[in-house]
Amino acid sequence: MLIFRQLFDPSSSTYTYLLGSAGEALLIDPVWEQVRRDQALLRELGLRLLATLETHVHADHISGGWLHRQRCGSQILLSAASGAQGADRLLQAGERIVFGRHYLWARATPGHTDGCMSYVLDDASRVFSGDALLIRGCGRTDFQQGSPAMLFASVHEQLFTLPDDCLVYPGHDYRGLTVTSVAEERRYNPRLGGDANPADFAGYMSHLGLPHPRLIDEAVPANLRCGQPAGAREPPPEPGWAPLSLTFGGVWEIEPAALEERLATLQVVDVREPGEFDGVLGHIHGARLMPMDELSQRQGELDRARPVVTVCRSGTRSAQACLLLGRAGFTEVANLAGGMLRWCAQGHGLEGMAD
Repeated sequence: MLIFRQLFDPSSSTYTYLLGSAGEALLIDPVWEQVRRDQALLRELGLRLLATLETHVHADHISGGWLHRQRCGSQILLSAASGAQGADRLLQAGERIVFGRHYLWARATPGHTDGCMSYVLDDASRVFSGDALLIRGCGRTDFQQGSPAMLFASVHEQLFTLPDDCLVYPGHDYRGLTVTSVAEERRYNPRLGGDANPADFAGYMSHLGLPHPRLIDEAVPANLRCGQPAGAREPPPEPGWAPLSLTFGGVWEIEPAALEERLATLQVVDVREPGEFDGVLGHIHGARLMPMDELSQRQGELDRARPVVTVCRSGTRSAQACLLLGRAGFTEVANLAGGMLRWCAQGHGLEGMAD
C-alpha cells in the first residue's frame, strides 16, 4: 500500500510530500521549520526516512534535508545540475529512487532554475512538479538561471506528455489549491496551456513584475549546502526538562516512566472529573485535580516557572488541556502519553483508587 501525505508550510506556502511503502519513506521538499512535524508523522506512521528529495534550489525557504539527515540518517538527493554541495546522491534524468515497493522517476524540468527536477510515481498516477508547473501557473524565470524558453520546453516535453489523469502536485500554492491534473493544466494553464507558444509564454513571463523573495539572500546559499546552516542559525532546541516526543498534532508527550522519575520537580494537572480522580484508575501522587471545564479559570493556581504535565483517562482530554495552557502562555507543558490507562497498565504508583 502506498502512503501519501501532502503537508504545508504556511510561512512560505511550500508543499512537502511524504511517500511511504513497506516501512520506508521519502520526503519531497522538506522545510527547515517543519522538521519536527515531519519526524512526528514518520514516527506515528511507522516509517523510516530513506531520503529527502529537492525539486530545485529554493529561494523562499531553507530546506530541511540537512536537519533530517542529522536526526535520522536519511540521504539528500537532488539534481546534479543544481550546483549544490553536500548531497548524498546527485540525480540525472531517468534515474529511479526506490522506496519500499515503489519508486519515483526523476525528470529534468529546467527553466525556473537549471537544477529543477520533477518526480513521477512509478505508475504515472502522480507527478511532483516543484516550481516547474504550478496550479494554473509556473515558477518564475527572472532570476537563478531562469529561462522562459527552457521552461516552456520542459513542461511541454516532460510534464504535458504524461497521462491526462496524472495528478500534478506542485511545490507551492498561494490560493489554497492542492492538486491539479496534466489534462487540466494542458488545457487551462494561462501561461503554458491551450494554444500558447514559446513567444506567448516569454511575453507573459517578462511582465510579471514580482519582487524577489524576501529570504533569497539567506535561502539560496543555505540550499546550495542542502540546508546546512551557517553562522548563528541553529536547529530548534529540544525541551530540556524531560525526554519528550512531539505528536503530529503538535502536542509534546511524556511517557509514564519518565514522569514518575520526575514527579518531585513537575506539576501534574489531572483534568478528569472528581469521580474519575478517585475512581477505579485512581490518580498520580501529588496530582492536582482541575477538571477541563475549570482549567481556564484556575490556571492562575499553577506556577509558570515549573513544567506542567496534564493527565486524563486516555490522553485525549489532557492533550487539549496542553494546547489550552500553551495558548495561555505556559511554555513547558506536556501530555501524559496514554493517560491513566497506560500509567496503570505499566504498574506505576497510584492513590485514591475506589474498590
